[in-house]
Amino acid sequence: MPTLLIKLNSAPVDEVAEIYDLLESNHIDFYETDSGRWGISVAGFWLRDESQLELAQGLLSDYEQQRSERVQEEYNELRDSFIKRLFRQPLMIFFYLLAILAIFYITLIPFLGLLN
Repeated sequence: MPTLLIKLNSAPVDEVAEIYDLLESNHIDFYETDSGRWGISVAGFWLRDESQLELAQGLLSDYEQQRSERVQEEYNELRDSFIKRLFRQPLMIFFYLLAILAIFYITLIPFLGLLN
């Protein structure tokens, strides 16, 4: 009897592809379903053979841990790069903020009644 291994509703495309490759490379017999035309069905990977469930869950657990660490590192690199850019180019950041404030001011003048 088919067993649902993992739901894929709202999963990123790259993550789905990586899980697909992981299951294929470990010779796990599975198939994929989509959420259907209206998105109300279960999108997921299903195991054809329930005897492979423990192996597949172990592989997914390891994969999810590695992906979590990798995504966290990528986020920290992006955050650090903004802070580094802020300190490398403070004048440019200042002018960007000044331009944003000017746009807000011009946009809000009619609503504040400052132009009489």
